[in-house]
Amino acid sequence: MRTRPACRTTWTVAVGAALTAGLLVSAPGTGRAAGTSHVASPSHTAGTSHIVTPSHIAESPDPALASEPGSPKTVSAGWSIPWGLSWLPDGSALLTERDTFKVYTLTQDGTKRQIGEVPNVVTTGGEGGLLSVAVSPSWKSDHYVYVMHTAADGNRIARMTFDGSALSDYKVLVDGIKKNTYHNGGRIKFGPDGYLYATTGDAQSPDLAQDKTSLNGKILRMTPDGTPAPGNPFNSLVYSYGHRNPQGITWDAEGRLWEGELGNSKYDELNLIEPGKNYGWPTCEGGCSTTGMTDPKRQWPVAEASPSAVAYADGAIYMAALRGERLWRIPVAGTSAGTPKAYYTNRYGRLRTVESVPGTKSLWLTTTNADNNGDGEAGSDKVFQIDLM
Repeated sequence: MRTRPACRTTWTVAVGAALTAGLLVSAPGTGRAAGTSHVASPSHTAGTSHIVTPSHIAESPDPALASEPGSPKTVSAGWSIPWGLSWLPDGSALLTERDTFKVYTLTQDGTKRQIGEVPNVVTTGGEGGLLSVAVSPSWKSDHYVYVMHTAADGNRIARMTFDGSALSDYKVLVDGIKKNTYHNGGRIKFGPDGYLYATTGDAQSPDLAQDKTSLNGKILRMTPDGTPAPGNPFNSLVYSYGHRNPQGITWDAEGRLWEGELGNSKYDELNLIEPGKNYGWPTCEGGCSTTGMTDPKRQWPVAEASPSAVAYADGAIYMAALRGERLWRIPVAGTSAGTPKAYYTNRYGRLRTVESVPGTKSLWLTTTNADNNGDGEAGSDKVFQIDLM
């Protein structure tokens, strides 16, 4: 049983009561940390969502093991805020630690080895630092590894070389992405089209999400050299806009892009991303009826989610929840998302990253209980494997 600090519980109860009374209003510039209690944005447009949320779905508080995807097995322990995870061709993974700026390899038998630190990284006292990592699809020939991190002048995407032993040759590809204590986004992945995608937060300036000339509050799409990918809708890096704090992206079996997004005070979202679409923030949080804005396929009350990563496997999107401390499974068929179901609720703490293991029917899942919103000490985080049934 995990013990929570009394102050965090008190704050959650207070926020819940205030939201029920409809009295919470945030000060300008405030924002929600991933997995903390929420304050309402002054720019939120009130309205009743027409999308069914998982809180309306009956769920056993302790589902039988046989109904779960599989029992998590510890691959590796002793981590401090493992954030990014990307697979090498040999079946081992690269993992980043947000606040130490270190990069490791981790084999499937649990062998862990530090291969370097990323230079020019700074923390923000909140969610900034060394965030995601992505291995080049052509790694065997170019040996490139991509990272997204916070620097002194903002968030940036950089490229390094990994020769199988150590990282070197740091090169900035994209900068000018504003940073703040919270809402830094930070997930990068190569898509099935061979281009690099990146999620960026609104840097606690909500209006940036609607500004198509800004790199914040967006999903970006670029060539491996950091230039706008062919076919981007605005002849820039911007692929979609109107995002608050997206931290999860994945592709289904048909190549459709799905995104998990941290909301503010009402709803977190699972979105189906299409080029040029506007996903609503800050006008909409969850579904709304505003012309020109795209509704999520599923949404969650914020206490049940705070999604940091999504992965596709066995016909479903798996979504790791920070504040919600559970793993959601959402079946998808075509452009539709089915009834979500939660697993492992409150068992392992704050779940940060989930990725499917190539060539297997397994997932890797990481915790970040050692972060500033968790209640774990440095070195208390783990990497789990889930063998899907």
